[in-house]
Amino acid sequence: MPVPERISWAVDQLDVQPADRFLEIGSGRGVAVELICRQLAGGHVLALDRSATATDAAAQRNARYAAAGSASFETVSLEDVDLGEARFDKVFAINVNLFWTRAAGLELAAIKRALVPTGGLYLFYEPPSASRGDEIAERVVPRLDAAGYATQLVTGSTTKGASLLALISHVVT
Repeated sequence: MPVPERISWAVDQLDVQPADRFLEIGSGRGVAVELICRQLAGGHVLALDRSATATDAAAQRNARYAAAGSASFETVSLEDVDLGEARFDKVFAINVNLFWTRAAGLELAAIKRALVPTGGLYLFYEPPSASRGDEIAERVVPRLDAAGYATQLVTGSTTKGASLLALISHVVT
């Protein structure tokens, strides 16, 4: 099954390092987890999804990485997850509407607590048009700013010309 370009592009933007610790919000069927785990040596991905069907599919797709300790999966929403003392180098979400449909202040605060000091939050979208991408950025960036993040916008496109948008944020210290 071919990997959607938006997911390949997003994983490229993550600049995976072998020991990175990732938190994926909305893992879907686990395609990004698989691409990341191929590059890990000592790192780990914790993948969250609200859908038990998606979590099961992601876990099945990545069974070898779960068995090796490189990946784990939980059926839970970001607002309900208990990350405890877990810390992550990179937290990411691909086409997750949460951050542009509402303020998500509690979720952004939880992510901030879970990030290592040099960590980053990566939000990726494949909007139906460039203008829709601008609208998403106009909504999300002020929310990230208000939550204490500094954000860089990165754009790209698929081979078929679809727009891609990355909001790459780091905690302001």
